[in-house]
Amino acid sequence: MTETLPPMGVDLFDVRRLFLNEVEPPRLSPGDELARDRVWDNEVQVNPSLFDGPVVACAGVEWDGPHSLVLSWARVSYRHYALRRVPGNTVWLPSLFVNVVQPTDDECVMVARMSPSTAAPGRWQLPGGSVEPPEEGEMLDEGALRRNAARELLEETGLDAAPEGLSLWAVTRGENRSIGLVYLAPPRPAAVVRERFAAAAAAERAKGCDPELDLFTLVSLPDHLATLDGPHADYLEPVVRRYAQGPLQYGA
Repeated sequence: MTETLPPMGVDLFDVRRLFLNEVEPPRLSPGDELARDRVWDNEVQVNPSLFDGPVVACAGVEWDGPHSLVLSWARVSYRHYALRRVPGNTVWLPSLFVNVVQPTDDECVMVARMSPSTAAPGRWQLPGGSVEPPEEGEMLDEGALRRNAARELLEETGLDAAPEGLSLWAVTRGENRSIGLVYLAPPRPAAVVRERFAAAAAAERAKGCDPELDLFTLVSLPDHLATLDGPHADYLEPVVRRYAQGPLQYGA
């Protein structure tokens, strides 16, 4: 059967099978392009670290049987998302991103804060980021998504995880209809998480760069998020709440 997802909100879905289908991005009118570029240029003036690289957008989601999700995607660039901030515009696509639940051996989960130079300064979230498109003619499949998630985890936290050791744990939908693919990593000792994060941040600063994530903490209950100063990614509370319902069953 094919069934569209329920009404919008900050939702968390149990997905065990994921199918990916590439489609063409929406065609923009000259007026849409002009409005998009005007907003983008203004944002770059405010934050010169923004870049217009290639990225994957979500072009549609639907169920195809219990716990089986079909995700359509399109190749765009980061500039495309400026359309969200054009009043009355309806042709923009939601973003598609991966993130990683990194548990510790004492049943906490790692949450981290975006640095001031990023697109979301001060926001607490899971390690992760936007999905990068494959080369033209290549497939975007679950293996590519796991590699993307493992690369984000390593770059942001210094924690190396084999892509095949990550398992799809949930799919979230929240702000701007954005779709997040949540992967579960094997548990690590808390001391190792602290050591690797500190080393990764120090290495970035030694190169004269701000680390993408400048601070992290370990939480085990949703209430702990209330003690964190600054905004939170909208999916963060539902993910931590699910974690707190019981020990994560890795690979289940």
